[in-house]
Amino acid sequence: MARISQVRKAQRLNQARQILARAEDLPAAVAEMARACAISSRQAYRYLQEARHLTEPVPVGDQKVAFTVKLSRRLVTQVRSYARAKRLTLSELVSRALRAWLPRG
Repeated sequence: MARISQVRKAQRLNQARQILARAEDLPAAVAEMARACAISSRQAYRYLQEARHLTEPVPVGDQKVAFTVKLSRRLVTQVRSYARAKRLTLSELVSRALRAWLPRG
C-alpha cells in the first residue's frame, strides 16, 4: 500500500486535533476520526496520539509532483555534487534555486 503524502498527513493531523478538542473521550474520537477519514481505528488512534502533542495546527504545504527535465550530463553532475556538499536533496536544491530565480508575485 502506498504511503500517504505529507500534505494529506498534515490535513489529517489537523483534523485529529479538531476532533480531540470536541470529543468526549478517546474512544469516541477514534470512532469519529476513523469514520471521517475512512481509515482503520488503529490508524485513527495513531493520528490522535500524534495530534495530542500539537500546540498549533500543522502547516499544509503544496503537494509535490514529479517534474522531468533533460539537462546535460555535466550540469547534472555539478548539481548532484553541489547537493551532496550542501547535504540537500536534489528536489530541495532545485526548488530553492527556482524560487530564487523566478519572479515573486
